[in-house]
Amino acid sequence: MTFDITKLARPQILTLEPYRCARDDFKEGILLDANENTHGPSFIEMTEAEKDLDLNRYPDPHQQELKSQIINFRNKERTDISETEKLKIANLCLGVGSDESIDALMRDFIVPSKEKMIICPPTYGMYSICAVVNDVEIVKVPLDLETFDIIPKDILAALKKDPLIKLVYITSPGNPTGKKIDEGLLLELLKGIEENDSINALVVLDEAYIDFAPTGSSLCTYVNKHPNLVVLQTLSKAFALAGIRLGITYATPEVSILLNSTKYPYNISNLTSDVAIRATKEASLIETKNKINKIIEQRGIVLEKLLKLKYIGKNRGGLDSNFILIEILNKDLKPDNEIANKVYLTLANEKKIIVRFRGKELGCTGCLRVSIGTAEENAVLVEQFDNVLNKIVEAN
Repeated sequence: MTFDITKLARPQILTLEPYRCARDDFKEGILLDANENTHGPSFIEMTEAEKDLDLNRYPDPHQQELKSQIINFRNKERTDISETEKLKIANLCLGVGSDESIDALMRDFIVPSKEKMIICPPTYGMYSICAVVNDVEIVKVPLDLETFDIIPKDILAALKKDPLIKLVYITSPGNPTGKKIDEGLLLELLKGIEENDSINALVVLDEAYIDFAPTGSSLCTYVNKHPNLVVLQTLSKAFALAGIRLGITYATPEVSILLNSTKYPYNISNLTSDVAIRATKEASLIETKNKINKIIEQRGIVLEKLLKLKYIGKNRGGLDSNFILIEILNKDLKPDNEIANKVYLTLANEKKIIVRFRGKELGCTGCLRVSIGTAEENAVLVEQFDNVLNKIVEAN
């Protein structure tokens, strides 16, 4: 099927005139167009670096420098794409974390109270929250609970059955699973959509944790080859910049135009832009990779030690993220939600170690999700885990 944005997007969005300002056309001179305070901020002390950020001015709505750096390093990660398929600035939309784009895609492509979306549990909870806010019905197509991979034939069957489904949200690596979805299965799904005239939907691939997977795992460079693919990324995880809230959406230019037209004006602050530009320079990327390698090394150490504990079951998830998903067992050596929740609460309340109880997620009975910290933090975690877990199980 030929990709047709007019059959995907809401009619109101297709005819929307994007917000424009005088600064789009005139960037220099005496700037008296935007009702800014030309005297500048009233900090008692202000560094030269802060002065250079022009915090009294609205930020650049287009962020060309930042977008250029992002596409440059992502294009270098894969050698199997042609020049025409490489990412361009026109493929990008920047948001306040990935959550802004998760919401924007629903607003742009799903008619409230009528059209629907697919999620593949166990998965990231924000998809469901945004769906409720936007009055969007959710269709659940679970992952294979043995492998935590998608099942393309099940997703395609749901899409064929209901033409009102417009979006398919998939996390890779998964949250809470920590497993990268098999690339062959994702391409099988995309091919199935492209070859079926009755299906009119976008696949939204959330790659928040992709930089903890092997280099070249991202499918963001495939959006020009597969126009039904949208990829979400963030600087919150591998780049250690959760505090600046920067999300990146990669899509075919037709989709990106709509997302950029409907995003809020000036959504990326001067502070966020400055930090993100520095973080995506070559030297910073090398340091980021070094820290990722340290996290991966520590992940192996933590997992090896935890799996030796008597009442720890198996690593339920994959090894493509900065966390692990482990089973907590009872005296009968079976995964147990009650025990797992008690361990979670005791670690938090008594030991000030915060992990996440994920036992209520599909296929995650008795599971705790544990982020990988520094070597020192991890050593404390393992020691206290052993003490707390033994006491709770033996007393139960």
